[in-house]
Amino acid sequence: MNKESVLHGVWFAPFLSRAVYTRSSVHDLTQTTQKNPFLSNGEMSTSVPDRPTCCTTGVTGQPSLLGRCSFNRLLFRLLCFCFLELGRTMVVYGQVVVGPPGSGKSTYCAGLEQLLNALGRPCSVINLDPANDSPTALPYRPAVNLTELVTVSRVMREQGLGPNGAMIYAMDYLEMNFDWLERKLDALRGQYLLFDFPGQIELFTHRTCVRSMIRKLLDKDLRLAAVNLVDAHYCTHASKFVSVLVSSLTIMLELELPHVNVLSKVDLVEQYGKLDFGLEFYTDVMDLDYLVQLVNRDPRMAKHAKLTQALCEVIEDYSLVSFQTLDIQDKESVLRVLRVVDKANGFFSPTSRPLEMDLLQSVGRPVEQDPDWIMDVQERYTSFDR
Repeated sequence: MNKESVLHGVWFAPFLSRAVYTRSSVHDLTQTTQKNPFLSNGEMSTSVPDRPTCCTTGVTGQPSLLGRCSFNRLLFRLLCFCFLELGRTMVVYGQVVVGPPGSGKSTYCAGLEQLLNALGRPCSVINLDPANDSPTALPYRPAVNLTELVTVSRVMREQGLGPNGAMIYAMDYLEMNFDWLERKLDALRGQYLLFDFPGQIELFTHRTCVRSMIRKLLDKDLRLAAVNLVDAHYCTHASKFVSVLVSSLTIMLELELPHVNVLSKVDLVEQYGKLDFGLEFYTDVMDLDYLVQLVNRDPRMAKHAKLTQALCEVIEDYSLVSFQTLDIQDKESVLRVLRVVDKANGFFSPTSRPLEMDLLQSVGRPVEQDPDWIMDVQERYTSFDR
């Protein structure tokens, strides 16, 4: 069934319902308003002819309850089939994976690809980082690889640019040749797509190429959610965590996508220090006044106290930033992040295996973290004691 036939079916169904009921009512009226030769002046008889009780309700022109229920059931099944086919043939779901360099984006894509394929959800990873031009640089086999079109090393060699300038040049080159990516994606219809983007923050704060390409992907009926990965160990430094909040908010506002922020490598959260607050303080981004006080205790940061206070007020005024936690080696942790992302981009598949039904049932669950689960993560990976 192609896209046009499904659209025609969905469009025609309500008119089909009205036409069938109208025809049924007219048929009943013509059968019950025949001329009676024994009445003068050609008056019409209002007597109701004998009909099976299963087809009438005793009221002229009204179809029976049994017939009405059967038709409604048939119409409901037709509409469900049309909408499911429409979703299967038109909508492609996926994630735009972003975050600072070294935050674990490629590892996340590799682990999630394996999990989704095991769950019966066909998945493909698209590498859009032109710096990953080494055969051993990626932990997955990309279905589409930007390095086939342009690489950072080649741009540096031919244009005489540095690493950051070459990265910007390569992403602008991809935007100008976006038809190359479109042709590659046309062969992946029906797949769940993971877009592995580069981590340079200037691509999201000072350039429009990434946002422009995402707009073009959305125009092609891709339903995307942004997943922003940041290292969990930034929580152990108040000033670094403030910078993480600012960068996360900036990316959220620039991409204009359903957004999920993730504290990756939560199993290494205390690798460079201990937490000053409970893990829930960082995931829910609670009262940042406590964070400002910690930053101002550092003599090097005290002279920037007003700037820190102003940045935290901006973050609290928007009230958009919160975090999930991720340990890529823990299946339950990955499933929790996936459940939140599925809610964000509205993922649903009528052909999912029973193993995936728990994920599909999560559509009705709240997005917020379960406090008991956060306590479990805190007790497992941190030494913080309430």
